[in-house]
Amino acid sequence: MKRVKLYFMNLYFYSFFILFSMMVIPALTLFVAFLAIFIPHRHAMKRFRRAISWYGRVMTLIPFPLIKIHYEDHSKNNSPEPYIFVSNHRSSSDPFLMCVLPHEAIQIVNVWPFNIPVLGIYARLAGYLNVNRMPSGLFFDRALKLLKEKVSIIFFPEGTRSGGKEMGNFHGSAFRLALQAQAPIVPICISGNENIPPKGSLLLRPGTIRVRRLPAILWDDYKDMNVFSLKNRVREIISRELSLMENGI
Repeated sequence: MKRVKLYFMNLYFYSFFILFSMMVIPALTLFVAFLAIFIPHRHAMKRFRRAISWYGRVMTLIPFPLIKIHYEDHSKNNSPEPYIFVSNHRSSSDPFLMCVLPHEAIQIVNVWPFNIPVLGIYARLAGYLNVNRMPSGLFFDRALKLLKEKVSIIFFPEGTRSGGKEMGNFHGSAFRLALQAQAPIVPICISGNENIPPKGSLLLRPGTIRVRRLPAILWDDYKDMNVFSLKNRVREIISRELSLMENGI
Protein backbone atom coordinates (compact mmCIF):
# COMPACT_ATOMS: atom_id res chain seq x y z
CA MET A 1 0.00 0.00 0.00
CA LYS A 2 2.86 2.39 0.83
CA ARG A 3 4.39 1.64 -2.55
CA VAL A 4 1.12 2.54 -4.29
CA LYS A 5 0.95 5.86 -2.41
CA LEU A 6 4.55 6.58 -3.35
CA TYR A 7 3.87 6.01 -7.05
CA PHE A 8 0.68 8.08 -6.87
CA MET A 9 2.54 10.98 -5.24
CA ASN A 10 5.20 10.89 -7.93
CA LEU A 11 2.63 10.62 -10.73
CA TYR A 12 0.89 13.66 -9.29
CA PHE A 13 4.12 15.65 -8.92
CA TYR A 14 5.61 14.92 -12.33
CA SER A 15 2.28 15.41 -14.13
CA PHE A 16 1.83 18.81 -12.50
CA PHE A 17 5.49 19.62 -13.11
CA ILE A 18 5.13 18.99 -16.85
CA LEU A 19 1.79 20.79 -17.22
CA PHE A 20 2.89 23.79 -15.15
CA SER A 21 6.17 24.03 -17.06
CA MET A 22 4.36 23.90 -20.39
CA MET A 23 2.32 26.93 -19.35
CA VAL A 24 4.89 28.95 -17.42
CA ILE A 25 7.99 28.59 -19.59
CA PRO A 26 6.42 30.08 -22.77
CA ALA A 27 4.85 32.84 -20.65
CA LEU A 28 8.22 33.54 -19.04
CA THR A 29 9.87 33.71 -22.46
CA LEU A 30 7.34 36.24 -23.73
CA PHE A 31 7.54 38.25 -20.51
CA VAL A 32 11.33 38.61 -20.66
CA ALA A 33 11.31 39.33 -24.41
CA PHE A 34 8.71 42.06 -23.85
CA LEU A 35 10.67 43.61 -20.95
CA ALA A 36 13.89 43.61 -22.95
CA ILE A 37 12.32 46.02 -25.43
CA PHE A 38 11.61 48.70 -22.83
CA ILE A 39 14.18 48.36 -20.02
CA PRO A 40 17.98 48.02 -19.85
CA HIS A 41 19.47 44.54 -20.22
CA ARG A 42 20.69 44.49 -16.61
CA HIS A 43 17.17 45.16 -15.26
CA ALA A 44 15.66 42.58 -17.59
CA MET A 45 18.15 39.95 -16.37
CA LYS A 46 17.30 40.70 -12.75
CA ARG A 47 13.62 40.10 -13.41
CA PHE A 48 14.42 37.01 -15.45
CA ARG A 49 16.42 35.46 -12.60
CA ARG A 50 13.72 36.31 -10.07
CA ALA A 51 11.12 34.71 -12.36
CA ILE A 52 13.22 31.52 -12.46
CA SER A 53 13.40 31.62 -8.66
CA TRP A 54 9.62 32.01 -8.47
CA TYR A 55 9.19 29.04 -10.82
CA GLY A 56 11.46 26.93 -8.60
CA ARG A 57 9.55 27.95 -5.50
CA VAL A 58 6.27 26.78 -7.01
CA MET A 59 7.89 23.45 -7.89
CA THR A 60 8.89 22.92 -4.25
CA LEU A 61 5.32 23.60 -3.08
CA ILE A 62 3.64 21.02 -5.33
CA PRO A 63 4.32 17.91 -3.15
CA PHE A 64 3.09 19.60 0.07
CA PRO A 65 2.08 18.23 2.62
CA LEU A 66 3.88 14.96 1.82
CA ILE A 67 7.12 16.90 1.42
CA LYS A 68 7.52 19.92 3.68
CA ILE A 69 10.26 22.54 3.31
CA HIS A 70 11.28 24.84 6.15
CA TYR A 71 13.57 27.80 5.52
CA GLU A 72 15.37 28.97 8.65
CA ASP A 73 17.20 32.28 8.53
CA HIS A 74 19.83 32.32 11.29
CA SER A 75 21.80 35.22 9.83
CA LYS A 76 22.69 37.83 12.40
CA ASN A 77 24.41 40.52 10.34
CA ASN A 78 23.18 42.70 7.54
CA SER A 79 26.25 42.72 5.34
CA PRO A 80 25.56 44.22 1.91
CA GLU A 81 24.98 42.08 -1.16
CA PRO A 82 26.26 40.32 -3.15
CA TYR A 83 26.97 37.08 -1.31
CA ILE A 84 28.80 33.87 -2.06
CA PHE A 85 26.47 31.13 -0.81
CA VAL A 86 28.10 27.80 0.02
CA SER A 87 25.83 24.79 0.57
CA ASN A 88 26.18 21.09 1.26
CA HIS A 89 24.79 18.85 -1.49
CA ARG A 90 22.75 15.74 -0.66
CA SER A 91 20.20 15.56 -3.46
CA SER A 92 19.39 16.57 -7.02
CA SER A 93 16.59 18.67 -5.51
CA ASP A 94 19.14 21.04 -3.91
CA PRO A 95 19.24 23.55 -6.80
CA PHE A 96 15.45 23.98 -6.59
CA LEU A 97 15.69 24.59 -2.83
CA MET A 98 17.88 27.64 -3.42
CA CYS A 99 14.78 29.48 -4.63
CA VAL A 100 13.98 30.23 -0.98
CA LEU A 101 16.84 32.73 -0.90
CA PRO A 102 15.42 36.24 -1.38
CA HIS A 103 18.23 37.45 -3.62
CA GLU A 104 19.07 37.71 -7.27
CA ALA A 105 21.49 34.84 -7.72
CA ILE A 106 22.97 32.38 -10.18
CA GLN A 107 24.27 28.90 -9.48
CA ILE A 108 27.53 27.16 -10.22
CA VAL A 109 26.43 23.83 -11.66
CA ASN A 110 27.84 20.57 -12.98
CA VAL A 111 27.23 19.32 -16.51
CA TRP A 112 23.87 17.59 -16.05
CA PRO A 113 21.61 20.63 -15.32
CA PHE A 114 22.56 22.10 -18.70
CA ASN A 115 21.40 18.87 -20.35
CA ILE A 116 17.84 19.07 -18.96
CA PRO A 117 15.49 19.85 -21.87
CA VAL A 118 14.37 23.50 -21.91
CA LEU A 119 15.44 24.15 -18.29
CA GLY A 120 19.08 23.80 -19.29
CA ILE A 121 18.61 26.53 -21.89
CA TYR A 122 17.14 28.87 -19.28
CA ALA A 123 20.01 28.12 -16.90
CA ARG A 124 22.46 29.26 -19.60
CA LEU A 125 20.41 32.37 -20.39
CA ALA A 126 20.28 33.27 -16.70
CA GLY A 127 24.07 33.18 -16.52
CA TYR A 128 24.58 29.94 -14.59
CA LEU A 129 28.23 28.86 -14.81
CA ASN A 130 29.76 25.42 -15.30
CA VAL A 131 33.12 25.47 -13.57
CA ASN A 132 34.11 22.13 -15.13
CA ARG A 133 33.57 23.19 -18.75
CA MET A 134 35.12 26.67 -18.64
CA PRO A 135 38.76 27.76 -18.58
CA SER A 136 39.67 28.88 -15.08
CA GLY A 137 40.42 32.46 -16.12
CA LEU A 138 37.12 32.85 -17.97
CA PHE A 139 35.16 31.38 -15.05
CA PHE A 140 36.60 33.83 -12.53
CA ASP A 141 36.22 36.78 -14.91
CA ARG A 142 32.52 36.05 -15.37
CA ALA A 143 31.95 35.35 -11.68
CA LEU A 144 33.66 38.58 -10.63
CA LYS A 145 31.61 40.52 -13.17
CA LEU A 146 28.38 39.06 -11.75
CA LEU A 147 29.40 39.98 -8.21
CA LYS A 148 30.17 43.54 -9.33
CA GLU A 149 26.62 43.67 -10.71
CA LYS A 150 25.34 42.69 -7.23
CA VAL A 151 24.39 39.19 -8.34
CA SER A 152 25.00 36.60 -5.63
CA ILE A 153 26.56 33.25 -6.54
CA ILE A 154 25.55 29.85 -5.14
CA PHE A 155 28.11 27.05 -4.88
CA PHE A 156 27.79 23.36 -4.00
CA PRO A 157 31.52 22.85 -3.36
CA GLU A 158 31.27 19.07 -2.97
CA GLY A 159 30.85 19.09 -6.76
CA THR A 160 28.37 16.22 -6.81
CA ARG A 161 25.65 15.09 -4.42
CA SER A 162 26.78 12.93 -1.53
CA GLY A 163 23.59 10.84 -1.61
CA GLY A 164 23.59 10.53 2.17
CA LYS A 165 24.30 12.36 5.40
CA GLU A 166 28.08 12.18 5.03
CA MET A 167 29.48 15.35 3.48
CA GLY A 168 32.20 15.11 0.83
CA ASN A 169 35.36 17.18 0.57
CA PHE A 170 35.05 20.74 -0.71
CA HIS A 171 36.59 21.99 -3.93
CA GLY A 172 38.33 25.36 -3.77
CA SER A 173 36.66 27.49 -6.48
CA ALA A 174 34.13 29.21 -4.20
CA PHE A 175 36.82 30.19 -1.74
CA ARG A 176 39.31 31.30 -4.35
CA LEU A 177 36.58 33.57 -5.74
CA ALA A 178 35.76 34.88 -2.27
CA LEU A 179 39.39 35.81 -1.66
CA GLN A 180 39.50 37.69 -4.96
CA ALA A 181 36.15 39.45 -4.53
CA GLN A 182 36.32 40.00 -0.73
CA ALA A 183 32.61 39.13 -0.65
CA PRO A 184 30.68 37.79 2.37
CA ILE A 185 30.47 33.98 2.44
CA VAL A 186 27.09 32.64 3.62
CA PRO A 187 26.98 28.96 4.66
CA ILE A 188 23.76 27.08 3.81
CA CYS A 189 22.83 23.77 5.46
CA ILE A 190 20.34 21.36 3.87
CA SER A 191 19.02 18.45 5.91
CA GLY A 192 16.37 15.81 5.26
CA ASN A 193 16.39 15.54 1.47
CA GLU A 194 18.92 12.75 0.93
CA ASN A 195 16.02 10.52 -0.22
CA ILE A 196 14.06 13.25 -2.04
CA PRO A 197 14.90 11.67 -4.46
CA PRO A 198 17.45 8.97 -3.54
CA LYS A 199 20.66 8.86 -5.53
CA GLY A 200 20.10 7.01 -8.81
CA SER A 201 16.32 7.35 -8.68
CA LEU A 202 13.64 9.86 -9.67
CA LEU A 203 11.11 8.67 -7.07
CA LEU A 204 10.47 11.33 -4.43
CA ARG A 205 9.93 10.08 -0.88
CA PRO A 206 7.83 11.87 1.76
CA GLY A 207 9.81 13.86 4.30
CA THR A 208 10.69 17.20 5.82
CA ILE A 209 13.51 19.28 4.37
CA ARG A 210 15.22 22.00 6.38
CA VAL A 211 17.24 24.76 4.70
CA ARG A 212 19.18 26.79 7.25
CA ARG A 213 21.00 30.01 6.42
CA LEU A 214 23.89 30.81 8.77
CA PRO A 215 25.52 34.16 9.57
CA ALA A 216 27.79 35.57 6.87
CA ILE A 217 31.55 35.19 7.18
CA LEU A 218 32.86 38.66 6.41
CA TRP A 219 36.09 39.66 4.70
CA ASP A 220 37.66 40.77 7.97
CA ASP A 221 37.00 37.25 9.33
CA TYR A 222 38.89 35.39 6.60
CA LYS A 223 41.25 37.88 4.92
CA ASP A 224 44.31 36.26 6.50
CA MET A 225 43.38 32.73 5.34
CA ASN A 226 44.39 30.85 2.22
CA VAL A 227 42.02 28.81 0.05
CA PHE A 228 42.73 25.54 1.87
CA SER A 229 42.16 26.85 5.39
CA LEU A 230 39.10 28.87 4.36
CA LYS A 231 37.31 25.95 2.67
CA ASN A 232 38.02 23.70 5.66
CA ARG A 233 36.71 26.32 8.05
CA VAL A 234 33.45 26.73 6.11
CA ARG A 235 33.07 22.96 5.77
CA GLU A 236 33.53 22.58 9.52
CA ILE A 237 30.87 25.25 10.20
CA ILE A 238 28.37 23.51 7.91
CA SER A 239 29.20 20.04 9.29
CA ARG A 240 28.76 21.20 12.89
CA GLU A 241 25.40 22.84 12.09
CA LEU A 242 24.16 19.78 10.20
CA SER A 243 24.87 17.64 13.28
CA LEU A 244 22.65 19.96 15.31
CA MET A 245 19.91 19.83 12.68
CA GLU A 246 20.00 16.03 12.54
CA ASN A 247 19.42 16.03 16.30
CA GLY A 248 16.37 18.25 15.94
CA ILE A 249 18.02 21.50 17.04
